[in-house]
Amino acid sequence: MKFLHFSRFQLFIHAVSLIPLAVLVFDWLNGDLTANPIQAVEQRTGQYAIIWIMLSLAVTPINTLTGFRQVIKVRRALGLYAFFYVCLHFLTFLVIDYQLNIGWILADYGQKRFIIVGFAALLLIIPLAITSTRLSMKRLGKNWQQLHRLAYLIGTLAVIHYIWSVKADYRQPLLYGSILAILLVLRLPPVRRWVSNHRFNIANIGIPQARKKITGTRPHPGLK
Repeated sequence: MKFLHFSRFQLFIHAVSLIPLAVLVFDWLNGDLTANPIQAVEQRTGQYAIIWIMLSLAVTPINTLTGFRQVIKVRRALGLYAFFYVCLHFLTFLVIDYQLNIGWILADYGQKRFIIVGFAALLLIIPLAITSTRLSMKRLGKNWQQLHRLAYLIGTLAVIHYIWSVKADYRQPLLYGSILAILLVLRLPPVRRWVSNHRFNIANIGIPQARKKITGTRPHPGLK
């Protein structure tokens, strides 16, 4: 089976990405979703979506900063989990909260601007999820990379959606906005080149020192 070919790091990412869903289902079944469970599900799935969008956007900067290339292998998974939580968030809003009543949605559409921004983010992330396969990469060629740069616009819209949806405490959405700004700065070519030239490869931590100790303290077997 395909999952048998996953590395331990890939399996770890999949397990961690499914934990929020498991906790959400567990809390739903046990009635631990506050007095307004529908709102709680909307808020949680929305937050999970933003977190996984940020994680997928952080893949390249992490690789640039650390040289940890295994993270590149989980970018597609992180992006698809982001899409998954975006869909859960939207379906909770559309099916459970508004009960597929288009009239209710249109009535709030003009008054609640965060709905417009959130819907725009949903429309943009769909083609990215559809074209996330290797076959799509081959067929689209250079256009694939151009298309998937929309991920940063999606992240921006997600942060704006979050900021506009909260009523009082803006600390958390502003935190996500700050993280997104840092990720955007790290993508700038001059910054990326500088980081690449000065990066600290985590795979080599302690290796030079360890070799020095071994070669400096262990005598040759033939010497007395």
